[in-house]
Amino acid sequence: MGCRIFFLAKPLLNPNFPNPRSFSTSFLITKTPKKHKPKRPKPDSPRTRSVTPDSNKIPHFESLLTRDANFRFLTKTKEFLSKQPEQILRLDDAGKLYRELGFPRGRKVTKSISRHPLLFSTYRHSDNKIWLGFTDLMDQLLLEERSIMEVVEEDRVMRVRKLLMMSKNKRIPLSKIYHKRLIFGIPEDFRDRIRKYPDYFRLVVEDDGKQVLELVNWDPSLAVSALEREFLVNEDKVKKAFKFPVKYGKDLGLEENDVKKLNLLNTLPLVSPYSDGWKLDLWSLEAEKYRVGIIHEFLSLTLEKRALIHHIVEFKEEFSLTRQTYEMLKKQPRTFYLAGTEINWAVFLKDGYDDNGNLIDKDPLVVFNEKLYKFAQMQEEEEEISGFREKL
Repeated sequence: MGCRIFFLAKPLLNPNFPNPRSFSTSFLITKTPKKHKPKRPKPDSPRTRSVTPDSNKIPHFESLLTRDANFRFLTKTKEFLSKQPEQILRLDDAGKLYRELGFPRGRKVTKSISRHPLLFSTYRHSDNKIWLGFTDLMDQLLLEERSIMEVVEEDRVMRVRKLLMMSKNKRIPLSKIYHKRLIFGIPEDFRDRIRKYPDYFRLVVEDDGKQVLELVNWDPSLAVSALEREFLVNEDKVKKAFKFPVKYGKDLGLEENDVKKLNLLNTLPLVSPYSDGWKLDLWSLEAEKYRVGIIHEFLSLTLEKRALIHHIVEFKEEFSLTRQTYEMLKKQPRTFYLAGTEINWAVFLKDGYDDNGNLIDKDPLVVFNEKLYKFAQMQEEEEEISGFREKL
C-alpha cells in the first residue's frame, strides 16, 4: 500500500518544470539598506566625547578643526613630497605611508589624491611604475610660499627668540621647534637659517647628540607679552579676561579701593611669562597665573592663535607646565575656548578672532593657506586659477 501511494504521488511533480529550490531570490530585498538604517550613536569614550558641552559650543571654532581634518592629507603630503628627491614618490610606497601622508589606514591613497586633482597628479614613469607628484599649479604655489618665507623671515626669528626667552633655561631642543614649526609659520630649512643670526642663537650639540637651540642675548623690548601690551590699551578688558579662585570673607570691612585691589589679584595674571615664574611654589596661585600667562603668550605667537594640546605639551618641560593644563584652562572660559574631543583637543585664543570667527590679524602665510585650501576643493580649473597663473 505504501508503495502504491508513493507511485501515485510521484507523477504530481512535472518533470519539465524546474525545481523550486533552484530559483534565485537575490532580487528580493530582505534587509534594510544601510542608507535607511538609523545611525547607531557613537560609543561614549574620550575619543568621541567633546571637551565642551553642545550647549556651549562655538560653531566657527569647531569648524576650523573639521577643516584641518579635511585637509590633513593635503597638508601632510605637501610637506612630505616637498622633502623628497625630485618631489615625487612611487604610488606603491605612498600606499604604505598613511601616517606620513595623512590618509586613513586601510584606505587607498588614490582616493585621497583624487580629491585634489589640481594639486596632485599620478603618472606612469619609464620604469613602468606609477608615481605621485605635484601638478604645475602646485609647483607655482610652492614658489609663492617660498617667497613669502623670505619676506617674513625676521618675524619668524622674533617668534623663536620669544619662545626661548619664555623657556625655563632659555634653551629648547631643536627637534621640538622643528616638529611644531607649522603652527608658528617657521620654514622647513630654519635650522640652516639660524646660522645667519649668531647674535641671537647658539646651536649646542649635547653628549647624546641632541641639538639644542640656546638664546644668546636677552632683549628687554621683546620681554613684553601680548597681554601686557593689551593692558596698556584697554585695562578694563584685560582685567575681565581672567578669574582665579581666591576666596575671602565678605565681612572683612574693606574699603572700596582695597576691594578693587583684591579683585585685581583675582583676575589679571600679573606674573609675566618672561619672568622666573618657574621658581614659584608649583601649586601656588601665582604659579598658576604664570602658567596661564605662558599659554596665552604661546598662543599669541602661533599663526592662527590656536594649538592642539600635544603642541603645547611638547614644551611642557621648558615652560614648567603641569598635567592639570586641561583643568586650568577650563577655568578661564573668558579667554580660552576648548574644542575637539577629550583625547585630542585644541585651545583657541578668543581675542584673536572676531565675532564671525575670522582671524583679526592674518599673517601672509595664513592668507596663502586659505588660497591653497580653496584650490584644493576645485575639481577643474576656474577663471581665478588662470588669473593666478598670469600673475606669476
